[in-house]
Amino acid sequence: MDLSTEERSSLGALPIRQVDVPAGELICRAGDQLSSCFIVLEGFVSLSKETAAGTRQITAFALPGDMPDLLGLHLKVANHDLAAITPCRLASVEHSDLRSLCRTFPAIAEALWTSTLVAGSVFEEWVVNVGSRKATSRLAHLFCEMMTRLEALGLARNDVCDLPLTQVHLAEATGLSRIHVNRSLQELRKQELITYTNGRLTIHDRTGLAQMGQFDPDYLHVPRPGWRT
Repeated sequence: MDLSTEERSSLGALPIRQVDVPAGELICRAGDQLSSCFIVLEGFVSLSKETAAGTRQITAFALPGDMPDLLGLHLKVANHDLAAITPCRLASVEHSDLRSLCRTFPAIAEALWTSTLVAGSVFEEWVVNVGSRKATSRLAHLFCEMMTRLEALGLARNDVCDLPLTQVHLAEATGLSRIHVNRSLQELRKQELITYTNGRLTIHDRTGLAQMGQFDPDYLHVPRPGWRT
């Protein structure tokens, strides 16, 4: 959404507090009382839920520019755990300041609402991915999504990006065991669709990978016609 010069200036003038979070550290836990939102400035953040048995399901990844706890602006209580996958730099904004800005500038409130709707669209696709696709397709779909999002941010080029996810992260994001993740990675390599080594993803056949993952980028609401199958 295009914002006016005044709206952009008001956003830039918001009081923020920058916080550096080490890799692996929790940012907030489900059930925490929230009084501020944060914007990811650098790094990768995971959103997850944990069962009573200790099983963890990652429900989304937040990238630079995302506000993964925006629901807390109105719901007040964290719905999920947020953790730094890599060293992260965050910008914290008080709810009171953000609400005041939204009342003054309805276009900013609309932009935040749109962001929330897109996050909901992505969440729906993740439910389909975990519930209805086979193991290798789940992983292919996730790789297509992450490449698309990182390209939109200018953090991927020529089908190559840094994707610092371990096999544990991949398993928790796709609902697979680590054994199934390992086998699926081997299958994607065998078909010469990707190389994924030391947190660096290279896609060799984007059409083939998209077909494998049944990936259509429309749910991300970012321009990426090259993925169409």
